[in-house]
Amino acid sequence: MKRKGAFFLLMMTVTVLLTSCWSKKELTDLAIVAAMGVDKTKDGRYNVTLQIINPGNVAGGMQGGGGDMQSPPITIYSAWGDNIVEASRRASSRISRRLYYAHTNLVVVGESLAREEGVEILMDAFDRDPQFRTTSSLVIANDSTASDLVKTLTPVDKIPANKVLKTLEFTERKWGENVKVSLQDVMKGLQSSGEETVVSGFRIVGNHKQARMLENLQESAPEATLRASGIAVLKQGKLVDWLYGKTARGTVWILDKIQGTNINIDWEEEKEAIAYQTVRQKTQVSAQVKNGHPHISVHVRVEGDIGEIKVPVDITNPKVITKIEQSLNKEIKKELKKAIEHAQKNKADIFGFGEVVHRSRPNEWKKMKSKWSDVYFPKLNVDITVDAYIRRSGLRNKSFLSGVKENQK
Repeated sequence: MKRKGAFFLLMMTVTVLLTSCWSKKELTDLAIVAAMGVDKTKDGRYNVTLQIINPGNVAGGMQGGGGDMQSPPITIYSAWGDNIVEASRRASSRISRRLYYAHTNLVVVGESLAREEGVEILMDAFDRDPQFRTTSSLVIANDSTASDLVKTLTPVDKIPANKVLKTLEFTERKWGENVKVSLQDVMKGLQSSGEETVVSGFRIVGNHKQARMLENLQESAPEATLRASGIAVLKQGKLVDWLYGKTARGTVWILDKIQGTNINIDWEEEKEAIAYQTVRQKTQVSAQVKNGHPHISVHVRVEGDIGEIKVPVDITNPKVITKIEQSLNKEIKKELKKAIEHAQKNKADIFGFGEVVHRSRPNEWKKMKSKWSDVYFPKLNVDITVDAYIRRSGLRNKSFLSGVKENQK
């Protein structure tokens, strides 16, 4: 009888514990933060800007409850503090709901803060908070404050944070001059042997005051919008340079993060006559040390299709295909070389060459580590080889202009 009583008491205790809701969070009590911007004030404090989702306005097509009155899909709250945690808690005094960071997918750092103080000092707060995800993307506000960028309303994507994330994703996949980087990636890069890494930049194109107004979204061509702009070079956590155009793309090539891009080459006397679209690519980096001097080898293999031809070219001829591939090799190699020379000028090993030496030659690396950025990397000998292949020519073999000229004869 005693055993039955003890068993019954145990079952009742377990049942009570399993059905408890001590950590429940009611959705109506949460303010979901989609993006956070961090700037530095003139008096040295941190200014945090929070982009909070208005669920009813997002689901209701931006139609408010007052007839034709429109309401934005987000609300912005700002607060200052001596650190990120203080600023965040101070913001809660202005919001009727509990700040919820589990869905914060974007962190924006103002350019001034990134240059003067760096991003390293911010990482501890993000990494320590159990609610904040280190998989959130990080961007640097190019030529603007993080506050202005977070406040910008965007067309098509109702939530501006989603606009930034999707733009990074698709421009990385199709264009190759930007990279989508998470907080975790930045922390790993800054803790690596070289302590350098890269982060994508975003800028406001147009009037930043107009960018936060609903009237801006009522235009077919908005007067202000957000655009991916350049790659920020971080050295010891601080912004030291911006990379644009082919220099940025060459950097992404070496980092093996090119998913797709377009390369134009000259043909005979016509500039940029043939457009080549990459489909697959792989970059391999290896290191050797000879007589105390490091040597890096970069090998790029690319496969792609012919996208457009502006001059008569017979691509059914294997010799012509070989010649086009050789031109592609030279063009890609030139971009990679330009990116390396630019990085060496800044003494910033953003490619992780030092890490490659560390993995392959750990004993020699111990002797080089202290002087890598200032002595070894700026004078590093890098051998670049590129193998580009044309796999398909689209729905045509000969160019359209070739057929026109044949008919004119």
